[in-house]
Amino acid sequence: MRRVRGGGGFCYNSSLMRVRKAGGADISRIVELARSLDLDYPGMPEDQLWAAEDENDGRLVGIVALKKHADCLELCALGVAPSERRKGIAKGLVEAVMAEAPGPVHVATILPGFFEALGFERTADTPRTFVEKRKTDWCDGCERRLCTVLLRKVS
Repeated sequence: MRRVRGGGGFCYNSSLMRVRKAGGADISRIVELARSLDLDYPGMPEDQLWAAEDENDGRLVGIVALKKHADCLELCALGVAPSERRKGIAKGLVEAVMAEAPGPVHVATILPGFFEALGFERTADTPRTFVEKRKTDWCDGCERRLCTVLLRKVS
């Protein structure tokens, strides 16, 4: 992945992708993509959202959210359209969030290796929010024993 000056874009395979903080006009498309990837959740439109779009045709190809809880910031709803995976889009989305995060960011994931490659570290300091979330249906469909909590501090 190569960063391109201006616009928060990055280049891969001769296509230009732009990762940017989402605005009000983006919300319905973001929620639609999140729903198609089974990543939508109540209150999603109120969280800070980022979008990755193809600058050639404007297609929304990736999303991520930063949710502010009372005890932590959580990176969540990271998803990329199936046809666009393995092109560095998820990495670009995570880096965009971390560039603007006002504090350390936690993530609960069954893919710890992906996040560790991006500077997240395993932590025994699990936010209370995450403990409570595991008691709800939010984690249904995931093997809870595989869930790992990671933390990345801001630079």
